[in-house]
Amino acid sequence: MADWFSGDVTANGIRMHYYRTGGDKPQLVLSHGATDDGLCWTRVVRVLENDFDVIMPDARGHGLSEAPDTGYTTADHAADLVDFIRVLGLSRPALGGHSMGAATTLRVVAERADLASCAILEDPPMWTSGPPMNRRSPMRQVVQDARVNDIATTIARGREESPSWSDEEWQPWAGAKQHVSEQFLNALSSGSVIPQDWREQFARVRVPLLLITSDPDRGGIVTPEAAAEAQRILPDLKLVRLEGAGHNIRREQFDGFVEAVRAFLAAQHVGTPQATTSA
Repeated sequence: MADWFSGDVTANGIRMHYYRTGGDKPQLVLSHGATDDGLCWTRVVRVLENDFDVIMPDARGHGLSEAPDTGYTTADHAADLVDFIRVLGLSRPALGGHSMGAATTLRVVAERADLASCAILEDPPMWTSGPPMNRRSPMRQVVQDARVNDIATTIARGREESPSWSDEEWQPWAGAKQHVSEQFLNALSSGSVIPQDWREQFARVRVPLLLITSDPDRGGIVTPEAAAEAQRILPDLKLVRLEGAGHNIRREQFDGFVEAVRAFLAAQHVGTPQATTSA
């Protein structure tokens, strides 16, 4: 974590833990995916922290944040993020999210166009006919295995499944699995975590939006057809597809992911001299 700050705030009635790089720089809030936590953005943040004040919250039921008995829908996560931004006094930050965090981000910018300057979605859950059950069970099993094994064993098993990931990814990934709450896993198994109304939300977006997709054959969720439908709904949508990656795009095509994020933020004058001058 180097010089990063970590702390807790009460947002939407729960205690939320977060990490922050700090500095008088444009703000970027990154929301993680299911069974990850804020530190799972570490590799990306290392290359962005010189230009951005990056804030990485742990979602409810994850990391060091509170795990209430209920409240794990996308609407709940979005309400948490809205109040988190308010409590920290952030001023129209850029938002980004992966998977579950991308669904949270999409809902926030769809409902609160005043709250963010722009948003980045990494393979959000944009299923056309609902999520397949076989995507939920492995996540629960990985978490349960991590609870009874040490970090080294969890990492070794993860490497077998994803040998292309950088060494930097594994410690945060494995650590996050040991902190996922049973309350969240129960909600995940019930299907209440997954949103179903992404089309309606795209239609309401009024801020610049980047959608990063990958290969469905390798486990990516967003198909070319779904991405094309999103672009028909939101013609100004910036769409980037990175070949050779599955659902964990930034972990499998890191350079391409960072390049797409930097180019998008620069195009919105986030973190550029133009933005500083006009602020």
